[in-house]
Amino acid sequence: MGVRSVNNSLQQFLDTFVRSGTDAVTPYFSPSGLTATGGVISDYVDGSSIYRAHIFTSSGTFNVTALSTPGSNGSALPNNVDYLVVGGGGGASSQGGGGGAGGYRTNVPGQTSGGGASAESAYPVSPGAYSIVIGGGGAGATSETNSSKGGDSDFYPSPVSYPSPTFVRSFGGGKGQGAGGTVPAPTLAGGSGGGGSYASGTAGTGTANQGYNGGSSANSSPYYGGGGGGGAGSVGANGAPPGSVPGGAGGSGVSSNIDGSTVIRASGGGGSTSYGGPPVAATPGGGGRGGGGSTSDTVPGGNGTGNTGGGGGAAGYTPTVSGPGGNGGSGIAVVRYQIGTIQTGSARATGGAISYYGGKTIHTFTSTGPFQTLSTWDPTASVEYLVVAGGGGGGGTNDGGGGGAGGVVPGTTTLTHPISYTVSVGGGGRGGNVPAGNGTQGTPSVFGPGPITATGGGYGANGAQVAPYVGGPGGSGGGGGEGGAGGPATNYPGPTQQGYPGGSGASGAPAYAGGGGGGWGGLGGNGSPTVGGAGGVGNQVPITFQNPAVAPSDTTNPLPYQRGGGLGTPGPGGQFYIAGGGAGGTEQSSPGADGGAGGGGKAPGTGSGGHGLENTGGGGGGESTPTGVFGGSGGSGIVLIAYPS
Repeated sequence: MGVRSVNNSLQQFLDTFVRSGTDAVTPYFSPSGLTATGGVISDYVDGSSIYRAHIFTSSGTFNVTALSTPGSNGSALPNNVDYLVVGGGGGASSQGGGGGAGGYRTNVPGQTSGGGASAESAYPVSPGAYSIVIGGGGAGATSETNSSKGGDSDFYPSPVSYPSPTFVRSFGGGKGQGAGGTVPAPTLAGGSGGGGSYASGTAGTGTANQGYNGGSSANSSPYYGGGGGGGAGSVGANGAPPGSVPGGAGGSGVSSNIDGSTVIRASGGGGSTSYGGPPVAATPGGGGRGGGGSTSDTVPGGNGTGNTGGGGGAAGYTPTVSGPGGNGGSGIAVVRYQIGTIQTGSARATGGAISYYGGKTIHTFTSTGPFQTLSTWDPTASVEYLVVAGGGGGGGTNDGGGGGAGGVVPGTTTLTHPISYTVSVGGGGRGGNVPAGNGTQGTPSVFGPGPITATGGGYGANGAQVAPYVGGPGGSGGGGGEGGAGGPATNYPGPTQQGYPGGSGASGAPAYAGGGGGGWGGLGGNGSPTVGGAGGVGNQVPITFQNPAVAPSDTTNPLPYQRGGGLGTPGPGGQFYIAGGGAGGTEQSSPGADGGAGGGGKAPGTGSGGHGLENTGGGGGGESTPTGVFGGSGGSGIVLIAYPS
């Protein structure tokens, strides 16, 4: 969540908003820092300094509206910003090599960039717009060559061209090498390099000041362990000879507290056994953020964690069968600056990105972490929450159904003190492919007593692999494949429903189309003779969380068919829409169907479905013809918690 920026002292700012921070940090000193908008905003204290961090999990605009204001003694805070820019992680091979982590660049004093480099130089800013581009994670492979590198992440003033001293670009991670070493060497290189596989054993190279090289393969009969993907903090491990864990571990990531919470990002994906090795323990991704390598020939590699740039974990291989390699995790960008100084500080609770709006303290969790009350906690205060699960993956195979939106659970409660809860933010389900067909269900999000649980979005059904092509159940139901019914929604119909059912698919030439996934605010559309069903519309977050400073932008996301840059997306009633369903695919080569407002993935007339938008719980779009592409992955969830400041 965000804080509205105003050009006066921070104490005056707090008075303007019903003294919303006086219980959090007091007293404040002038001068005040620069003001800006964009992304999810977190205010926090580090030593005697107060920082404001703008967190971008999807592309958007960081807009500087005014420079710092001198205090009564004539001194002023710096008009510089600190940044962290992480590229998308590389997709992993289905035959040995782990994906490399996205490039990692930062100028936070005392911290390190990737590859062991020191923090970069100070970055002065002026009033105006700065573009943020967030690179998507590379796709995992189902053959030797069809994984992909991660996308680049950028931070730069508009307009300016790359390369430029003011254009900060972190390259996407290199993809993992496939069996036989036939993958072109340039595609193995990236921010951090992808891991090598058997035969050539070549590892991808990392980029100076961004990441390390991947590991080489064991290249030793009979099992040929694949190398781990390189990480921002270390080289990927080489594959080991048979006898222990043949696949090499992913390289480690790098830790940063730029957004107020210490997080390890940009770890490499683990390598796996190739060519008929026995089942082994999963090869770990580096630092817990890269995907783990496969346990056997038919088990998929783990996905890199979203918004960390982690590399995907590799899957095993025999001459006749292989599991799919893991997808790389999407990147992230964080921009922070000092907005004041303090003598003393306290807070009512810790956890997530903390901000103030409308007399409330708001904790925004975009990834899993602890929520802990402090000594100033008021156990009689009403706590408002919104728990949103990960969206379901879209179906594959020509005319797959759209993934259902993650379940949404709003409400209020009271919390005793002292108490600590682990807030779990669900990940999006994986899109379907050949031969698996169906997508996978999104992961639940959990908070507080009970616990309060939102159910992951239902998967979109496959189009033409395994009858009866019925969409999966979930918070909102997944869309049916050709001729199949849509999936049911949790507690629907009723006052505690978490979403709406998915739409039905159409069958019978030429009417081959998938149904749309259900959304928080409406049913998924049914497939028709010419086009897949539209994704069910989402809904706006409660007004408590509708801070204008974090309204979503209209900047096009580099991932297909996504828009974002703030909390939620635009919708029919304004801003702040979340939990839209994914659209159904088609065999008709039509213009395609739209995902539901609130982050639902589009289904194009041809090709892979669009991904659900991160941190909205949006469902993934269904696959359209031709066969061999993928359903879109669901978007991760989000958890919002507010109480009187």
